[in-house]
Amino acid sequence: MNDYQTIKDIENHLLVKLDESSYIDTDLYKEYNIKRGLRNSNGTGVLVGITKIANVIGYDTVDGKIIPIEGKLLYRGINLNDIVDGFQKSDRFGFEETAFLLLLGDLPTTSSMESFKKLLEYNRKFPKFFNEDVIFKFPSTNVMNMLQKEVLNLYSYDIKPEDLSLTNTFRQSINLIAKLPILMVYSYHAMRHYYNNESLIIHRPKPGASTAENILHMLRPDSQYTDQEAKLLDLCMVVHAEHGGGNNSSFATHVVSSTGTDTYSAISTAIGSLKGPKHGGANLMVTHMVKNIKENCNWRSKNSLSAYLDKILAKEAFDNKGLIYGMGHAVYTKSDPRAVLLKARAKELAIIKGFKYDFELLENIEKLTIEKIKDKKGMDYEICANVDLYSGLVYEMLGIDENLFTPIFAVSRMAGWCAHRLEQIRDDKIMRPGYVSIIDEREYKPLLKR
Repeated sequence: MNDYQTIKDIENHLLVKLDESSYIDTDLYKEYNIKRGLRNSNGTGVLVGITKIANVIGYDTVDGKIIPIEGKLLYRGINLNDIVDGFQKSDRFGFEETAFLLLLGDLPTTSSMESFKKLLEYNRKFPKFFNEDVIFKFPSTNVMNMLQKEVLNLYSYDIKPEDLSLTNTFRQSINLIAKLPILMVYSYHAMRHYYNNESLIIHRPKPGASTAENILHMLRPDSQYTDQEAKLLDLCMVVHAEHGGGNNSSFATHVVSSTGTDTYSAISTAIGSLKGPKHGGANLMVTHMVKNIKENCNWRSKNSLSAYLDKILAKEAFDNKGLIYGMGHAVYTKSDPRAVLLKARAKELAIIKGFKYDFELLENIEKLTIEKIKDKKGMDYEICANVDLYSGLVYEMLGIDENLFTPIFAVSRMAGWCAHRLEQIRDDKIMRPGYVSIIDEREYKPLLKR
């Protein structure tokens, strides 16, 4: 027997014990009254903190019962719809002023906005040899993992990485918001160059350009983009910039920051959280699901599509998990305001870019899923499309590779993460929830001879 087979046999033997030792019977959560997933019995989140940064509103609660309402997302108390309406009416980019609002609590004046943009532009510079030594020498097949590594590496180039003062943490926050878009694009190019043997074309950030413009400028080989394209990407970034303290990655930022660790460790944790397919990676799951639908049914026929969605819900198709990705949300019931905003703009661009039928497919998935869930759970049950249903199509229409879907989410959410960290470092209480142990004390026994 060769060494490889011996090792595999040992692994398989140990995996039997591992399977037994790591399993927790879900019925025990009820027995011990544990809020599994930090969720109350009615599906609402367990309250664990206080924030002034954002509020996610999807229902009212009356006598412990959830009353569905149209979704609202407030950034520092201001309705996201009003923020978007404000910068779109003036035909300007909105991500930078949104980041200002999230970090500092108020919308900027014209002069403070210009100062903030100068601050971001100044921080787009990288330390000497950082790109060559950190990004291009050690590429990865996953851009999110590269971002984690690169954020951690920035620690080594910071003269005060462990300083937790408000002033220093704000400086680090601006640095990360400015640099992450560049890290994302360069990491993507390095990945394609190393693994696909494609030409390595690197563009420096464009002075005076918005974050969205710079992403398209650096991403595309010819650096060309339309104003409409850049403003659509800008909208995507605004709606993804923040989503309250209870979403997994922002909560992770709070938890890790509460230990007193450095900014780079906390933000790297947030990136790792967002990568998960149940969180930021959900938009990629929508793309894969849509591809699977197109390959396995006559998707332009509502009857054929409906039948295939039934198979997905029955765990007989796609990933066999019984989920229609892009549908449903932990908080929103009747509507996700982010999805509503993106859907409207996606429809406009779909007609122009020749994606009319792709858009109609998503629209039909949305309508049919709502009908099917109501049939299953009752007409009073409310489910809506979430932001992930339409964001993937938007990125596809912008010519953005699916490898960048979740990283763009991370670039956008950096403003929210940093705002939450700035809030958390003012609280000196470490987060330390309790767990119930279900194994009794046992006697130690010496190594058995067998």
